[in-house]
Amino acid sequence: MRRVGLLVIPGFALLSGCGAAVTLGPAQFDTLRSQGVSPDLVYVVDLPGYELAKESVSVYNDEGFQTYYISAEGRQLWFGVDRGAFSDALCQVRPLHDAEALDAPVSCERDDVGWYRTSGEHHEYVAMEDDHVLRLGGLREDVERVALKEAMASARHAFHAGTPSAPATPADPSSAPAPRTGLPPPGDAR
Repeated sequence: MRRVGLLVIPGFALLSGCGAAVTLGPAQFDTLRSQGVSPDLVYVVDLPGYELAKESVSVYNDEGFQTYYISAEGRQLWFGVDRGAFSDALCQVRPLHDAEALDAPVSCERDDVGWYRTSGEHHEYVAMEDDHVLRLGGLREDVERVALKEAMASARHAFHAGTPSAPATPADPSSAPAPRTGLPPPGDAR
């Protein structure tokens, strides 16, 4: 299992305007595909006051997706999606994403969105969609629980967020438009 760490740098270029719908562009999808990210694991959330940092979009584990959401004040939240399972039994056993919280005990509370988890100064929401485990979290002082919950409830595939699905490769003959017939020759305005 491959783990990729991210270095978060202040001053990220952000992908969407404040309050705008979060979308990923073709360049981000190309980068993700080249890293081995499975397109069905690319999700986005709506998190008022935070914007998706495009430089943080990357592979998580073998084929999962991860990114950071950054506020204008520099607060950051991590969002990751991977294949797997999650349950009440796993909730207290699995550490939160942030390495500083690995030694602190994990507390769990299940609600209609998923599992709200705390450990040390960190908290996160975990939700399941099919075989996808979605996780969103950060420092408790950076975001309130209700904001995490609402953001997790808004989670959706990036392909349904106004971005076209992964473009077909040029080698794919089915991606070429079908030739049009029955059109008048150029300059003929019948």
